[in-house]
Amino acid sequence: MVNDLKTVMVFGTFDGLHKGHIHFLMQAKDYGDELIVVVARDKTVKKIKGKLPRLKEEERQKEIIKSKLTEKVTLGRLNNKYKLIKYYKPDVICLGYDQSCFTENLSEKLKALGLLNTKIVRLKAYKPEKYKSSLL
Repeated sequence: MVNDLKTVMVFGTFDGLHKGHIHFLMQAKDYGDELIVVVARDKTVKKIKGKLPRLKEEERQKEIIKSKLTEKVTLGRLNNKYKLIKYYKPDVICLGYDQSCFTENLSEKLKALGLLNTKIVRLKAYKPEKYKSSLL
């Protein structure tokens, strides 16, 4: 049987699930049938943002699972940031409007992984002046 489901993948810290995150996940779901959410590891967040998230990675993962907006939630990888992309082979990768980490040269990375048909989509912001983790 051939799998005709279109897989969408998103990445984020999701430190305190808020309306901006919900909107982000709902927008991403519009691009496919199965949504895979990759939650950033605590060490990765500290390295990128200079501080640990308020909630531990397991708590952030549980919040996404409880939202029931996704079919799969997994923690990111510490050593190879692209390993999960290679494993799941998403049809679409949705990026947040302000997401910049690991997005530079993403299309080249996808080509190197043999994922020539994976589409990259930049999603729209949802009231960023109000719903942004750094503001909440």
